[in-house]
Amino acid sequence: ATPPALTSAYKAAAAALKKHNLTNTRAKVYLVLDRSASMRPYYKDGSAQALGEQALALAANLDPEAKVHVTFFSTELDGTGELTLDEHENKIDELHAGLGRMGRTSYHVAVEEIVKHYETSGTKDPALVIFQTDGAPDAKTPATQSLTDAAKNHPAVFFSFVAFGDPENKAFDYLRKLKTDNTAHFLAGETPLELTDQELYEGVLANWRP
Repeated sequence: ATPPALTSAYKAAAAALKKHNLTNTRAKVYLVLDRSASMRPYYKDGSAQALGEQALALAANLDPEAKVHVTFFSTELDGTGELTLDEHENKIDELHAGLGRMGRTSYHVAVEEIVKHYETSGTKDPALVIFQTDGAPDAKTPATQSLTDAAKNHPAVFFSFVAFGDPENKAFDYLRKLKTDNTAHFLAGETPLELTDQELYEGVLANWRP
């Protein structure tokens, strides 16, 4: 039973999955959240929390367990947590508040954590990773290497990048130029909170074909 607060997002996710012929697909959903210092406004205005709830509503369509493994990263791996249908209200904000200082943007630590979690979970289902960021990785070579390794060793794990910020930002050139088979990106703009659930899911699911 989907909580009332998630009902509209749940229905929007179902509609987007149907549009892309993904109805009845089973998958684990992961959420990666950037905690670089420039992300502060997006935590403050509720954008990060909202994305968490949208990820959970999508998971309720894809995963019988209906839960989302959440990874926070900045310079290092800052922490992990979980969203469930019983426990999601303000959960992203609470987790974030307990993680201390915000740092830089090291994609590879988040990619490696996701791969490790997927390996140890024992699941046979594919994984959809909603990877939110507001900039390029500080270290591009390790970032690309970690994604290349993930594509080779776990081709069923797909990284759908969601970029918060000015779509014209040169920082997003890194995402535009990524050539790995296991990635896609969606430029969510400077006010992601104003996107409809439909728009968000369209962006996240546009290139995912498990």
